Amino acid sequence: MILLASIPIGIVLGLLLRGRLSGLNALHFAWAPIVVVGFVVQVALFTPAGSALAGDLGPPIYVASTAAVFVAVLRNLRTAGMPVVALGALSNLVAITANGGVMPTTREALAAAGLDGPGTATNSAIVANPVFQPLTDIFAIPAGVPLANVFSVGDVLIGLGIVLIVAAAMVRRPLTPAGATA
Repeated sequence: MILLASIPIGIVLGLLLRGRLSGLNALHFAWAPIVVVGFVVQVALFTPAGSALAGDLGPPIYVASTAAVFVAVLRNLRTAGMPVVALGALSNLVAITANGGVMPTTREALAAAGLDGPGTATNSAIVANPVFQPLTDIFAIPAGVPLANVFSVGDVLIGLGIVLIVAAAMVRRPLTPAGATA
């Protein structure tokens, strides 16, 4: 939910800052296919069929796909807002890797989101003694809100970074030749 809301929030912020939607045309993301494949793998992995197909390889696949997305983010670090995305992606990668290839959550966060357990519309799992607990899915979008789910501080940072990327792209003015008016 946080990531889905980031793009329209970034657009609204960009418009409030007198930016133009056309500015988004100039936004370039190197290695975008890696990000798309990484997210598609994760979406598939957290379906019943994908989980069954991956079996014991699920956790290493999750870590590898998260690491691949992180590498693509690093490749684009000079983009305004991308350092915030990178910090969030690193936070999630650390939490997932340190906890054996799963993103820990709590029963309380799942209940607040109206989820009846791990694996129900979430990629999170309950871990007895999670490592780096402050980086795990300890927050919840409350039940009753569309796309309610659990989320981490890393997810918040990624969402904030996306807002900044979109808004910055919208307010950036194209370079014009000397003496020309934009």
